[in-house]
Amino acid sequence: MESNLPFIRLSQGHLNLLELCPPKFQQVYLEQLSSLSSPEQQAKQTWGSQFHLLMQQRELGLPIESLLQEDEELKHSLIALIDAAPEIFLSKRSIWREAEHCRTVSFGNYLLTVIYDLLIADARKAQILDWKTYLQPQHKTKLATNWQTRLYLYVLAETSEYLPEQISMTYWFIKLPTKPKSLTFPYSQAQHEQTKQDLTRLLTKLDDWLTNYRDCQVDFAHNFNCEESCPFYQFLLPSQISSTGREPTKQNELTLIEDIEEVVL
Repeated sequence: MESNLPFIRLSQGHLNLLELCPPKFQQVYLEQLSSLSSPEQQAKQTWGSQFHLLMQQRELGLPIESLLQEDEELKHSLIALIDAAPEIFLSKRSIWREAEHCRTVSFGNYLLTVIYDLLIADARKAQILDWKTYLQPQHKTKLATNWQTRLYLYVLAETSEYLPEQISMTYWFIKLPTKPKSLTFPYSQAQHEQTKQDLTRLLTKLDDWLTNYRDCQVDFAHNFNCEESCPFYQFLLPSQISSTGREPTKQNELTLIEDIEEVVL
């Protein structure tokens, strides 16, 4: 994937949207044409950010009483998580842990960046934890193939001395009033190699798309024969839509964008 393009920083959100809809990736990240969230979605995002801040401040040993006093739901969510998984909150000298831990690895012309809500590690294993402020998804397979899961595990294996088999990732779904639930994904060398191959495939395409976009003003190509399934079809430019004569399906763009940024379920 050698080219004259400058290094570009990519997150799991970039990869998810790029694989789902390259033209929408162009609009959102290159042309910054994304829409504003609805008030309801903004409220959900704000509360999610508050919960992440709460967990970070607690991990750092900073006061959290003011946050809990201002929001009863935050307080009850924290108590429920402590009851469901007390082992997460146990600190031992032999265990290293850090909240909002950032790691970056270079891959071709790109810098792949992840931020772990909480990383817990000892001499034998490392565990990535991620807080999700909505209900547990029904389809574990979709979450396993989501780029957040794949990229987070890949980057830790690439930037540490841990073998893939010593690494795992656990999502905690803390949406009240249900009891917090978790999904854990182990890792393996075979998965690591497959992720590397898939990253090479996807980012090689991105190299070509970026070169054509910058040098020849050619829009990103729509995925082959997927107009009926692409959730962003109605928002694409005329040059990005094949001449099938189909009318695009109406979808809620704002909800879909929010799902891409978090986890596609």
